[in-house]
Amino acid sequence: MRIPISTDEPLPQPDGPFVLVCPTYADGEGRGAVPKQVIHFLNDPVRREHLVGVIGTGNRNFGATYALSGRIIAEKCKVPLLYTFELAGTSTDVTRVRTGLETLGRELCSTTP
Repeated sequence: MRIPISTDEPLPQPDGPFVLVCPTYADGEGRGAVPKQVIHFLNDPVRREHLVGVIGTGNRNFGATYALSGRIIAEKCKVPLLYTFELAGTSTDVTRVRTGLETLGRELCSTTP
């Protein structure tokens, strides 16, 4: 599922556990790191209760604000920051994320009654 860029479009309603992949668009001070659409999405407690982890993206050129959105969301929502990658990621990042999500999915299934 994707969170739409336009605030006029309806937000997705996950009906089970999900991992959020979030870009970082911060200024030099870290302001605006989490996109407003993502904040709006996570402000719904029903959506937020299904969040099991976050993956942050960003640009390493921005130093301390690299993947800051992931760290902020993880802390505020009390979920783990599972991974970070730069820009669109590399083929290695894709492999690691897929493997990690498969493992997480198996773990979630084994803990469900």
